[in-house]
Amino acid sequence: MAETSNPTLPTTFDPAAIEARWYSHWETNGLFRPERPDAEAFTIVNPPPNVTGSLHIGHALDNTLQDVVVRYERLRGKDALWVVGTDHAGIATQMVVERQMEARQDKRTNYSREDFVAKVWEWKAESGGTITHQLRRLGCSMDWSREQFTMDPHFTKAVIKTFVDLYNDGLIYRDKRLVNWDPKLKTAISDLEVETQTIAGSFWHFKYPLADGVTLPDGRDYLEVATTRPETMLADMAVAVNPADERYASVVGKFVVLPLTGRRIPVIADEHADPELGSGCVKITPGHDFNDFEVGKRAGFAPAEMLNMLDAEANVCQTADGLVPAEFLGLHRFRRDGVEGARELVVARMKEQGYLIPHSTKTKDGEEVEHDAEPRQIATPFGDRGGVVIEPWLTDQWYVNAAELAKKPIAAVRSGEIQIVPRTWEKTFFNWMENIQPWCVSRQLWWGHRIPAWFADDGRCFVAEDEAAAQALAGEGVALTQDEDVLDTWFSSALWPFATLGWPEGDAPLLQKHFPNSLLISGFDILFFWDARMMMMGFYNMGQKPWDRLYLHGLVRAADGAKMSKSKGNVVDPLGLIDQYGADALRFFMAAMESQGRDIKMDEKRVEGYRNFATKLWNAARFCQSNGIGASDTIKAPPARLAANQWIIGEVAACVSEIEKAMADLRFDAAANAIYQFTWSKFCDWYLELVKPVLAQKPSPLAGEGGAPQGAEGEGSAAQAAADAADPSPNPLPQGEGAFSPAVETRAVAGWALDQILVMLHPFMPFITEELWHKLGARPYELIVAQWPKPEAEVSKEATDAIDWVIDLTTNTRSAKNELGIAPGAKLAAWLASPSDVAARTIERSSAAIERLARLTPVTIGEAPAGPAMQVTAGEDVFVIPLEGIVDIAAEKARLEKALATSQKEAKSLEGRLSNPAFAEKAKPEAVEKARADLAHHSGEVERLTAALARLG
Repeated sequence: MAETSNPTLPTTFDPAAIEARWYSHWETNGLFRPERPDAEAFTIVNPPPNVTGSLHIGHALDNTLQDVVVRYERLRGKDALWVVGTDHAGIATQMVVERQMEARQDKRTNYSREDFVAKVWEWKAESGGTITHQLRRLGCSMDWSREQFTMDPHFTKAVIKTFVDLYNDGLIYRDKRLVNWDPKLKTAISDLEVETQTIAGSFWHFKYPLADGVTLPDGRDYLEVATTRPETMLADMAVAVNPADERYASVVGKFVVLPLTGRRIPVIADEHADPELGSGCVKITPGHDFNDFEVGKRAGFAPAEMLNMLDAEANVCQTADGLVPAEFLGLHRFRRDGVEGARELVVARMKEQGYLIPHSTKTKDGEEVEHDAEPRQIATPFGDRGGVVIEPWLTDQWYVNAAELAKKPIAAVRSGEIQIVPRTWEKTFFNWMENIQPWCVSRQLWWGHRIPAWFADDGRCFVAEDEAAAQALAGEGVALTQDEDVLDTWFSSALWPFATLGWPEGDAPLLQKHFPNSLLISGFDILFFWDARMMMMGFYNMGQKPWDRLYLHGLVRAADGAKMSKSKGNVVDPLGLIDQYGADALRFFMAAMESQGRDIKMDEKRVEGYRNFATKLWNAARFCQSNGIGASDTIKAPPARLAANQWIIGEVAACVSEIEKAMADLRFDAAANAIYQFTWSKFCDWYLELVKPVLAQKPSPLAGEGGAPQGAEGEGSAAQAAADAADPSPNPLPQGEGAFSPAVETRAVAGWALDQILVMLHPFMPFITEELWHKLGARPYELIVAQWPKPEAEVSKEATDAIDWVIDLTTNTRSAKNELGIAPGAKLAAWLASPSDVAARTIERSSAAIERLARLTPVTIGEAPAGPAMQVTAGEDVFVIPLEGIVDIAAEKARLEKALATSQKEAKSLEGRLSNPAFAEKAKPEAVEKARADLAHHSGEVERLTAALARLG
């Protein structure tokens, strides 16, 4: 249990002073994973961040949601395990270390592979823990005692076993195919690591002369082709036309002589060629274009025969047929660093030799102008790490038969065995999984899990868990060389749900209890990178699903809805927000804004607002402490007779139920809103206000006979009066502290209710709640391992109805005063012609409370006198409040009518604008968003002003 040196709460709430202290206490004392061997398991694994990473706003969202869930389940008594660790991040980590080398005028190739890998391990030991320390600042209650790393020996064993098993089952194979090649990093990357950007480019048209004197029906002796990548013509192997295109039927099976290289290439018929696009002729470069690769295979070109014209750095190399002119060899594929490349030289030579078809435009004066190419906006693939244009490159790589592995995950999601939340993502999941391509899992790096494949000099391949086993397969005397490549990082992280628990050791205790995991929380952007692949590997290695449910959250966007990026300068640093507002405020913002299926717009004002919420709770605790209210010694609700106390007990029970339902549905926003509204409105604004007179120990005017007249203002308790009105006993409450003490009861109930707030709020705001938990009194255990609320109380509906009625009357009266510009403290007389039962009882026995809270006095049962008045409702009751001498009714009506007309006009205009498809399509997103916000504002004003006019009659 924690020590508290000063039990009195400071005047000011300072998050920084408590966060580091409590996190260290929790971690040092093993409170993130208390011993609960017989408890029901709850397991969640964090998406392992790159070991190179720093906490960004997406991490803050993802890990906040996970921590909310795991703290909630821990409070519910479960054996809650949150697996934590980092990913070795092959490309990213190797890039970091190589950059450091470059800064020292050094480079990777100056070292052996073993020595370079040793340097990476040195870097990890020195600098690889940045993000794990930052996760601690966020308050993540992870099991750090078992922190994992994807290159740890036990994890590497799992990775190698999986590869060997897949190979032996025919699900991993080596093949020559086109890959996304990053010329900067000199490695293959996956489709998911390619970012398509639209950039300014050009569209060139060329003549490819027909061979052997062949001409088209219109007499032309060439085919016109168009391309955005002219350099690739050096490796063209065919020209395709559509088989239904009659214009070219006579030349199918004939040849063209490729300019510059002189290569004879066939004219083939293929559906890929669209007769409606351009000339209908398409140049086919199967070694450098994914579509052309498939066309080439259909035309009978084996991958091994397809021509390659680029080396690993995307510089021109000689093709297998030796026909690339020498002047092109060694040039980069296109202009780089101001130096023209093969693209520019190809265009120049084609123009010189008369094969360039110019693009013609006209000036304003009608004069025709020729250009080498037509300007176009080109969708261009870039590597998300290297940042250069990706080159489709023909090479030998290792592939997983993903289509076969996808079958069981597809079936599991369809049957509901795995639930994706929100379900709207299922369509996207099925579309990708049912059309999945072979997964390229080899990478041309040194840092990572080296592929366990050894080659003999004659090309035979032996896959085994170690070299000795491979040698046994090859036989004695066969020289073996291990594959130089490493595995894709996502291959190893796909094993995360079970390899972190001890697999492949089948009897590992954690594996037995905590697999399948209970839940995975992930950004939708790694649904295919990671989530789907974990499903594949879970079913393959374990024979079952990796987790029961998959929750996909959105992105955190800038305030204007734009995607955050360093280039835009709109990236928000979560650590800066923590420094300014505290971790609790940032966490609550993330949870409260997380609405299923929607992205979050960053709003620092809201973060500040949740800091104010924490301050409100802090001040409420100070008020309680100063009034003798402290730690409760009971889980269930204390006995209560006062109506206000029964009401708050009922409200606690309702809040518990609301949070439990929201958490069961993974509605983080609803759960956060429930505890926020209960804490701020029900407890702080109403309950403490209702019980202030009781805590001040002022005598109740109703302590004796139930119908005794009320005393002066402030005398008497709304809680006591409402309780007297609703108390089921026919006898008045007994007097005297010995028999019954309203103050004693209220302190017990208030302390209990505040404890329940701390427990319910703890998953969202762990630091302030733990601090208050201990400051309010001695505790046998920390809040992080406390028990989830179980009110186990029955409350009188008549009592709670009376309190709700008083609150409704007070709220509506204050609102009406505000709308009409009447001072909040002004006391007004009120008439009620036909009171409901609850109104009659409450007015009779709680008029002091009505006067103190609603500022209505006297309240008369009967018809109101004639004259100007406003109407205020409380439940089904309608009060008439005369305004003679208080408000100029005619002037007020005129003001309200003018404001109403303005808002009605604005709302109508905005509705018209938003219903116009042209506006939604052409306007900037922020303009559309502002129009929607303005419409909501004016619609609300119309409703408010209409109600205000109605009150005036």
